[in-house]
Order: sequence, then structure tokens, then C-alpha cells
Amino acid sequence: MSILIQNGQVIDPASGLNQRADVAIHKGSILAIGQINADFKPTHTIDATGCVVMPGLVDACARLGEPGHEHEGMLDSELAAAVAGGVTSVVCPPDTQPVLDEPGLVEMLQFRAARLQLSRVFPLGALTRGLDGEALTPMAELTQAGCIGFSQAEHSMTHNQALQRAMQYAATYGYCIWLRAQDAALGKGVAASGPLATRLGLSGVPVAAETIVLHTIIDLMRATGARVHVCRLSSAAGVELVRQAKAEGLAISCDVSIHNLHFTDTDMGYFDTRARLTPPLRQQRDREALSAGLADGTIDVLVSDHTPVEGDAKALPFAQAEAGATALELLLSATLKWAAQSQVDLMRALQVVTSAPAALLGTRGQGLGTLSAGGPADICIYKPDTSWAVTADALRSQSKHTPFAFDMSGSQMLGQVQATVVAGRLAFQR
Repeated sequence: MSILIQNGQVIDPASGLNQRADVAIHKGSILAIGQINADFKPTHTIDATGCVVMPGLVDACARLGEPGHEHEGMLDSELAAAVAGGVTSVVCPPDTQPVLDEPGLVEMLQFRAARLQLSRVFPLGALTRGLDGEALTPMAELTQAGCIGFSQAEHSMTHNQALQRAMQYAATYGYCIWLRAQDAALGKGVAASGPLATRLGLSGVPVAAETIVLHTIIDLMRATGARVHVCRLSSAAGVELVRQAKAEGLAISCDVSIHNLHFTDTDMGYFDTRARLTPPLRQQRDREALSAGLADGTIDVLVSDHTPVEGDAKALPFAQAEAGATALELLLSATLKWAAQSQVDLMRALQVVTSAPAALLGTRGQGLGTLSAGGPADICIYKPDTSWAVTADALRSQSKHTPFAFDMSGSQMLGQVQATVVAGRLAFQR
């Protein structure tokens, strides 16, 4: 397929490009930006007048329902939601059923995703067998099968010795380890520790649950030289620890979810399970520190943390409800809303969902998250002046539960995706 995108405002945070231009696409790659050869004959033309043409979004944390959670989300429904949100690449954690700890499982997932011809899928392999925190997985074989890194997902390491051994091995072979900083014992609560959780009678997760593990990770990074990506920071203290580690020169990066960036514990209201999330929503000072850290580069990436949950699992008392929210279709709008509310430059805002997460993919992400002649044609086209309401009918995900459906500000979501191109194919058009 050959595609011509006309009259759009082309924005590429990686190169700083920001100009009105046409984009020509041929055989999966960008043929030209700006001056288009008169001999180019597209099979499909998209009029992007009044739209922004940008690199496809790269979501560094999204669960896709398969294998094992098909009652909550199917690969086809969740990847359809991804392209409807302008997301052209998705990183999925290994906490599927069965766990992604065998090369065959990884290959099967990628085969299923490739057949759908929607978003690209980049799996994380399990760091330990069955995510038990003890026996290491065959990292070399999992890398060959397509894994871009190794993670424990929401499971903690049982022993620091096992974590040290994993980091030593990863450092030797250049692998990246993706870790959630949450202590297994202190992190058993269902809401952030504080006055509100106490008043509601909910078990709390203290900030120390995050900082204790962060201290351990950082100390082991010094000892092993490993490269670590910290997933979904939630506290002001955590942001400061990462800032110090970066100033020290450690190879650490991190991300924050759109939920912790936009909401606080008060948004739980009276036990609204749409706000039952992991990590839990913390206080306003934490949200402000996360926003500032994302703006100044301490936090590298913004993720959707898409976790589809079926209706019955949310229709329970708050403490028993399953944690998670649908978010793939909301990543771009949440990014634009954050930029507008925090007065963050648009280039920086789009960078945290394009070129910055693409850098985490290593060599498999080469050319993704940016627009350049000869590079892969993964493109998102959106209308910046169009707002939309988050309703069940508006979401393509199999799951409809999201705190953005009760946004206390009363405003709608900013920016609506008009078309998404993946590998030169028109994967979505409104």
C-alpha cells in the first residue's frame, strides 16, 4: 500500500521537526516528508487538514488479555483499542497465564499479534520461572524469541540474592531489567496510606513500600552495573531517589502511569472501584512531584498501564475488587491534557510517549517513535482541537472501567485520533 498524508502539521519530537508538510509512505516505510516526487502515485490519500501528524505512540506497559485472561481482554480487541488511540507499539508484561517464561510462549504471542496486523507487540520475558522470584529464566533464549527485557511484573523478588544474580547476568549480556518498586509485605494494601485510607478503613500501602525497594535496586545497580527500568513510580520520594541515581550516572530509567499523573487518593470517592489501581493513587504532593519529574526528564516515559478488568471483578467491595483500568485509548489524550494543565511544551509531552519509550525497545525498536525518510511508517494523526467524552460506547477495549470516566474537573479528553498507520498499513481510520 502507498499512502499520501496531505496538509498536516508534522511534529517529530526526536528531530524537533514542526512544520506543515505532506508525508509519502510506500512499502511500509516513509518515502519522503515535505517535497513529494511528482511520480508518486498513492493508493490511498488522507487529508490531514487541521490535524497533527506525529510518530505512532509507544506504550511501555499494556496488558493484552492473552494468554490466559481472555475473559478480560482479547488480543484483537485490545490491539484494536491501541490503534484507535494512535498506539502503534505495545510492551506487554510477562504476567500472563501461563507466564512468559518459555521461548515458545513468546513466539506464539508474537505470531498471534502479527497476524492481526494492528499494533506491534514487544513482550517482556519473565525474570524468574513462574515469576516465583527464585530460579532465573533462560534469558538468552527468551531474547532470541523476541523479548526486549525481563520483568517480575507485579511480583516481588523473594530474595535479594536472586535479584543480585539476575542483575549480574543481565549486565554481562546487556539485557535490561524492568522492575516495579514495591515491597511484597508492605505492598499488600489496597490504597495509599494516609488520612483518607484510614477514614475509609482500607489497608494502606506506605511510601516506604516503594522507597525500600528502590534503595535496594539502586545499591545493586552500583554493585553490578546493570541497566534497570523502574516501572510506574507513584511517590515524590521515589522521584527524588531516581533523580539522585541519574545524577550519579547510573543506567536507570523510569515511567509513570497516566492514572498516577492525573488522579489522587481523593478520587476514590466512596469506594469507587474504578480507582482501585496498582500502584495506588497517592496524595496531591506525590502527583505534583510526578508531574514535575516527567516534565524535567527525571521520569522518562508516560505509560497507559492498560489492565483490562471484567465487570464482575469490579462489582465487588473496594478491597476485594480487582485492580486495573482500561487505558490504551486514553494515552494520547491524557498526555495532551497533562501538557495543557502543567504548561509543558508539546514537544516534551509527545516525546514521553514516542521516542523516549522507543529507546527502551533496544535494537528491535530502531526507527520507531520518530519520523524520518526511510524509517518505518508508524504514524498517528489526531485533531488537537477536538474533545471527546470517555464512555463505554467510545471505548473499543473489551474492558470499560477507567477513572477518566469520572474526571472531577468536568472537562472532556483533549485530542481525537483520526487515523493510525502501522508499518505502512492503515490500521485505523475514524
